[in-house]
Amino acid sequence: MTHYPPQQHQDNNREHMIDVIKTYPLAMLVSVKETKPLISHLPLIYSEGKLIGHLDKFNPQAEVLKDNNEVTVIFSGPQCYISPSIYSTTQLPTWNYVMVHITGKVKEITDPEVIKASMIDMTSFLEAPAHRYTLEPDNPRMAQFISYVRGFEIDIEHWEGKFKLSQDKKPSDIENARNELIRANQESIKAFLARVF
Repeated sequence: MTHYPPQQHQDNNREHMIDVIKTYPLAMLVSVKETKPLISHLPLIYSEGKLIGHLDKFNPQAEVLKDNNEVTVIFSGPQCYISPSIYSTTQLPTWNYVMVHITGKVKEITDPEVIKASMIDMTSFLEAPAHRYTLEPDNPRMAQFISYVRGFEIDIEHWEGKFKLSQDKKPSDIENARNELIRANQESIKAFLARVF
């Protein structure tokens, strides 16, 4: 029996997956309403087996983020094309990536004070380690904004770590692929920003 994805590209270490979530918190949140997929991109914070977030109440997805509906969340880590030229052995072109797929049940948070606290917690997490900005509970802009926000939490039921990092290659080629992932991500960001800004 063939397993897909291959076991060497699966990482079941929960701590590794949590590290991806904390390092790359911008998630793709997927739900379904009447067979139509709804997708939002928003930061989610991991806390004690749950993902916590909020979104604009006018987002069509807000209506299904409640009632224990099932959702899928995808966190994307670094990724890049891997040229055979980086290997010391004969290989074919491939793509390396780090992804975490989560499924769970979502509940709406209706208490404005709890939503406000989650926004403060998220800001504190995202400002770490320098904490150059602190979102205060009595911030007047937040008081105006809170009525336009829908809060939610996702009880995680299933984790899947997809870490395709040339694990099936010899150690020196694994190291070459690791270095290429770092190089390609740094250079592609610089080149992209130079083109669009």
